[in-house]
Amino acid sequence: MKKVIYIVIGVALVGLAAFILKGNKDKNEAETALISKTNSSVAVRIDTVKTEIPNMDYVANGNFAPSQELSFPAENSGRVIKVLVDVGDAVKVGQTLAVIKGDQLSIELQNTQAAYQNALTNSQRYENAFKTGGVTKQQLDQAKLDLVNAKARLDQAKINFGDASIKSSINGIVNKRSIEPGSVVSPGTELFELVNVSKLKLKVNVDELHVAGLKVGSPIKVKASVYPDKVFDGKITFIAPKADGSLNFPVEIEIANNPDKELKAGMYGTAIFTSGATQKTPIKTIPRTAFVGGVAGNQVFVVKDSVVKFTKIVSGRILGNEVEVLSGLNEGDIVVTSGQINLTDGSKVTPIK
Repeated sequence: MKKVIYIVIGVALVGLAAFILKGNKDKNEAETALISKTNSSVAVRIDTVKTEIPNMDYVANGNFAPSQELSFPAENSGRVIKVLVDVGDAVKVGQTLAVIKGDQLSIELQNTQAAYQNALTNSQRYENAFKTGGVTKQQLDQAKLDLVNAKARLDQAKINFGDASIKSSINGIVNKRSIEPGSVVSPGTELFELVNVSKLKLKVNVDELHVAGLKVGSPIKVKASVYPDKVFDGKITFIAPKADGSLNFPVEIEIANNPDKELKAGMYGTAIFTSGATQKTPIKTIPRTAFVGGVAGNQVFVVKDSVVKFTKIVSGRILGNEVEVLSGLNEGDIVVTSGQINLTDGSKVTPIK
């Protein structure tokens, strides 16, 4: 009888444990489903379609480049015996930067000088002999040709000997030094890199809508990303006569650097082109970042009740960081400006600041 009781109690305990485990499993599955449902929402940044009177100024971004940049290669083989400048030094036109050992070049110069003198003597002797019939006209012509060739070799030897002293051909600053005393160089070996940053160039691309109003010599305001509160004066020095593959026109702007050399080559800059036009009628605008795949795609994600809808619109003018909306959106509509790569039509979203 006791055995039967134990069996019944055991069965009851097993049943109770199974019931508890099933309850815990159902609870965990419900919690997992809730978490999954919550996490299905994609975090995005949003902005609102605005109606405003736009600023018609056009901006273009680019990088500052030195007005002059020059790499000095060696023109002859030899050993460097002196390096007279270092990185950061200011140099002037004609200043000697380094000296390459010129013993071999000096010997070559002496040999070519001797050969030239010998050719000159022979030419004069043949001319005198030709007058008396001692040599033929062909022999005289050959002697004159030998003299011309000897003179050419002498001139080249003088140039090579002079190249033993490496001299600057621009005013600038030594940006890189690739040699040390004792270095052995050959023709083409880079010795120095010089840059002139007394003036800088800002290279930007301007679309066809705005390039028509630009002229070489026109003043342009320029800003640098590292100095957001400063404005620098520049002028247009070049407008490309032909557009690039993106139908934009390369434009160069010259900026007179200030005495403290605040602007440096390679910095990020913005040119501000004043159109002179006025817009009196308000227009609808959205940020450029709202477009999926660029402004030309004319596609945006519109948010309504935490769900996005993939929407086709018609865009107009690009006004700096804003784009005119001609149709497809209404004032107050909310568009996604960041996170579009994670979205599809109908995705749930959670706006973030």
